[in-house]
Amino acid sequence: MSMMADMMKAMPATDAGTDPMSMQACIEACSAAAMAATMCADADGGEGMGRCASMCASTADVATTAMRMMMRPAGYDATVMASMMGTCVAMAEACAAECEQHAAMSEHCRICAMACRAMADACRAMAA
Repeated sequence: MSMMADMMKAMPATDAGTDPMSMQACIEACSAAAMAATMCADADGGEGMGRCASMCASTADVATTAMRMMMRPAGYDATVMASMMGTCVAMAEACAAECEQHAAMSEHCRICAMACRAMADACRAMAA
């Protein structure tokens, strides 16, 4: 069992109405996407891909914000979280599409695109 699963179980019960396993998967996908996008943005900067770097940086910011919101279930608001999940999906899809344009020549873009697609899928599942 992961530390995240242990923490989710240790949190006080709330009326969030969410599946803890779905939330855990979404937190982990957001974390992975934030890390991949941050590293991709850094690499892109050295390769002169300004738009891709900017998209990656924004994706990392959105993913980190969503992840932090999910880690505070006591303040969970279903309407706000639904909007945040929609934002995560939109940003992840946009970043993945941008990175996929460079994936054939850039391994970090290929990995980032995969992490973004996984985050979009996890956020969709969380919102369902």
